[in-house]
Amino acid sequence: MKKILLLLLIFVSGYTGVVAQQFDYGKIAPHPRLLLPAGGEEAIRKAIAEYPPLATVHQRIMELCDRTLTEPPVERIKEGKRLLAISRIALKRIYYLSYAYRMTGERKYALRAEQEMLAVSRFTDWNPTHFLDVGEMVMALAIGYDWLYDSLQPDTRRVVREAIIAKGFDAAKNTRHAWFYTAKNNWNSVCNSGLAYGALALFEEIPEVSKGIIEKCMETNPKAMVGYGPDGGYPEGFGYWGYGTSFQVMLIAALESAFGTDNGLSQAPGFMESARFMQYMTAPGGDCFCFSDSPVEAECNMMMFWFAGKAKDLSLLWIERQYLDRPDMPFAEDRLLPSLMVFCSQLDLKHIGKPKKNFWFSRGDTPVFIYRGGWDSKEDTYLGVKGGSPSTSHAHMDAGSFIFERDGVRWAMDLGMQSYITLESKGVDLWNMSQNGQRWEVFRLSNIAHNTLTINGERHLVKSNAPITRTFESKKQKGAEVDLSSVFANSVKKAVRTVILDRKDHLEVTDRLQTGDKEAAVSWIMVTPAEAKITGKNRMELTKDGQRMLLTVDADTEVEMKTWSNVPPHEYDFRNPGTIRVGFETVIPANRAVQLKVRLIPLK
Repeated sequence: MKKILLLLLIFVSGYTGVVAQQFDYGKIAPHPRLLLPAGGEEAIRKAIAEYPPLATVHQRIMELCDRTLTEPPVERIKEGKRLLAISRIALKRIYYLSYAYRMTGERKYALRAEQEMLAVSRFTDWNPTHFLDVGEMVMALAIGYDWLYDSLQPDTRRVVREAIIAKGFDAAKNTRHAWFYTAKNNWNSVCNSGLAYGALALFEEIPEVSKGIIEKCMETNPKAMVGYGPDGGYPEGFGYWGYGTSFQVMLIAALESAFGTDNGLSQAPGFMESARFMQYMTAPGGDCFCFSDSPVEAECNMMMFWFAGKAKDLSLLWIERQYLDRPDMPFAEDRLLPSLMVFCSQLDLKHIGKPKKNFWFSRGDTPVFIYRGGWDSKEDTYLGVKGGSPSTSHAHMDAGSFIFERDGVRWAMDLGMQSYITLESKGVDLWNMSQNGQRWEVFRLSNIAHNTLTINGERHLVKSNAPITRTFESKKQKGAEVDLSSVFANSVKKAVRTVILDRKDHLEVTDRLQTGDKEAAVSWIMVTPAEAKITGKNRMELTKDGQRMLLTVDADTEVEMKTWSNVPPHEYDFRNPGTIRVGFETVIPANRAVQLKVRLIPLK
């Protein structure tokens, strides 16, 4: 173990040493230097002509730009403690309109973007107490400033420049607000990316200030990259990979376009591999493995196209291509959509092969095992198992939980996240992640609402960590073993869960528990969208979409089969229609080692 840690330390030290190298600022590219150089429009036009779905995306961007022409600029209206929604609208409008101008040369788009830029530049501030709002706003103005540089009025450039300096760069000097510099999560990626965009856009006018911003970014941004290691699993889950990694890629791509290099930033252990992680996180049925603060429904991510180009591996786009080919374009409102056009202009989208493997395993802060039975059908089997800790950023009390799909039905599900504003607006102390914090009273975040164990009715221990200690990657057995002993350290001596699919893809969940000098009351819970009927001793039948599944329990103790309503206990909780919890309860005597085995077997 010490040898592994030493090697990891050497590897990470080597990585940070590469990143610490300075850029050759004397060779910075001319405007436009962010993402799409002058003349890059022609490659986009060629891609549009050769691949019809891209023509549809382009047309969608243009339609939204035309609609924006008659809309008033955004106003400084906060939602709770956030201005983030306004920053995102501004980023979307300015990025889209700048793209439209570069692709058509029509002044109306540049003028409308200029109007938006002036409006947000005149805000009193960009809400630095929630610095994500600043990061996205600076990126918005930087893209407009860079892409429209020659078309902007000199006075507009001055107003925008002064706003970026005062409300972006100067705001970041307040260490109370700019704590993102020391963060290891998406805040670091988003805020550093936005500020770096501002520095790159304004480089000629304020070279020394810009150098300082860029160098501080390169000094502090590697902290956010640690989370991808060692294998590519992202600790905050599907939703925040989409957010944090999108801005991480935007940063790297901008550095490469401005300087011809990212000085090794993309070489962080696990970073490039994380694209494959995201591919496995999308299940055959179209929903994601939605642990932590993630939505249930999967979505297209623009940045996968950058990863495919960087890695020279088009199989990374096997799932993204399906989104691109859909006529409803589920990603059409993404504020970074022009990035898709930029990245796709360098790819041959007509020759995308399917992934070659069916297993994923990553260690790190949130260890994850995934098995996917195939890549062609919505009825392919899917199993996801996670370990980890509630103390991880955006985590839930869900160590040992699993997702299971078979025959087109998600039999074992996660309810997903609840919108922050719906909780914060009702006074919920959502970010108190201590053992007794109110966060864990939110139903969807608690252990009683996840596919795991609850012992003695108590919360999982926040400071615990559940590693995946073994994986099974053969035709005979597919799954993982999770050591939950620290999760239940106050209740039992030992707790180990094994979640396995057998040769026939029947699911088997085995919990081995060892009590101490006190008995333990155990609740085994699985959240499901199916209807459930207890049909006999230790037996239950699940029904969903014409499919049936038999759930059986083989235990060393007497168990009581149970179903629980998912109507939550608090007024502030989201309702959970169409879902229930199924499982059993049992009491394990003191000083006893027991095994609890649950099987899910399809009924024809």
